[in-house]
Amino acid sequence: MVLFDSSISPLTHSAKLSSPLLLSSLSHRPLRYAVLGAGFAGLSVAWHLLKESPKDLNLHIDLYDEMGIGGGASGVSGGLLHPYSPKVKLLWRGAECWKECMKLLSIAEQAVSSEEDLVSLSGEFGQDFEIIDKNAAEKLVPNIHMPFNLAFYMPEAINVNSKYYLNALFLACQNIVKELSASGFGKKNLCLQKKSVYELRELEGKQCFLRHGDGKNVENKFVLWWTPENGEYDAVIICLGAKADLLPELAGKLPLRTCRGVILHLQLPDNIGEDYPDHGPSILSDAWLAIKGNRNLYLGSTWEWKSRNSSSNVSTDEASDALQELLPKASAIYPGITSWSFAGARAGLRAMPPLTPHGSLPLLGCVNNILGNDLICKYWLLGGLGSRGLLYHGWL
Repeated sequence: MVLFDSSISPLTHSAKLSSPLLLSSLSHRPLRYAVLGAGFAGLSVAWHLLKESPKDLNLHIDLYDEMGIGGGASGVSGGLLHPYSPKVKLLWRGAECWKECMKLLSIAEQAVSSEEDLVSLSGEFGQDFEIIDKNAAEKLVPNIHMPFNLAFYMPEAINVNSKYYLNALFLACQNIVKELSASGFGKKNLCLQKKSVYELRELEGKQCFLRHGDGKNVENKFVLWWTPENGEYDAVIICLGAKADLLPELAGKLPLRTCRGVILHLQLPDNIGEDYPDHGPSILSDAWLAIKGNRNLYLGSTWEWKSRNSSSNVSTDEASDALQELLPKASAIYPGITSWSFAGARAGLRAMPPLTPHGSLPLLGCVNNILGNDLICKYWLLGGLGSRGLLYHGWL
């Protein structure tokens, strides 16, 4: 559940990746996909490709991410899941996205043991919130400060452990591969490739050159054909977030803005007896508090626009600056946070989409027209999920 403080290219192409164009005349070999990125978007794409492909289809998916599952901005996410804007307006397709995200959360939960704490609260979302006064808010969080005597309470919002969730969803993908392959129909494969893709042409294979000459006097070489190391891909789905703009073929061509965000981990010292209340809500205000139990929380987030730093590591100076920025904002609503101690910091680089009349919407579509006509396979992009990757990732 979440408590709001009151003071506080869009999906342009919806064609399915398993279109007849990609499925035709490939019975002699598996249909091959490369999914770049193992965060919210990449794992959702991998799951849906496996789930929605015909059972008798031979399918091979390579999932590329040099940092592994959830090693980028998705794994750093605070995990606050709800379908509302900061002005408490239902986001574009918020109800649909919520429904699809809940399905994926359920799938991930089923894939792991009950010991894994993926969410702090789950359930069907009624798209409703309660307007409560200070007295009602203090029953949820004692000593909370509400300057306007008004807050919006969402009892059915969810606090997701993003890193655990992503690993659980990957496990669910592996499980469905085993299940479908054992059915006796088409064979399915999913391989995690822990390496970087620096250029999209790497996925098309090796260049072979033809040379003219007698061995001593060799004329200029030229490209004759491509020979893929593992067989050419039929489609590449780019789910790299802000790193998509680092690919030379896409650099400067996507309507994305980058923004680095630092999230702080705070703990309540053992000598402080006043725990955060059991089942107390997370708080959204000028800063947000993602509650992870009675004595642990995450505080976020900073917004460093135009940053190109995608490292999750946070220097001492960067953490100190973030603490000085975020702590006053958080203590204005929850004064008790000044008793909590700094326990660590992490960061991620967001890919923020352009603003539209409907808000900031993710980007989805084929990008071959951007890349040029000399490429062999189809290239798709799912990106620009911004700070709402957890909400939007299930809606394809």
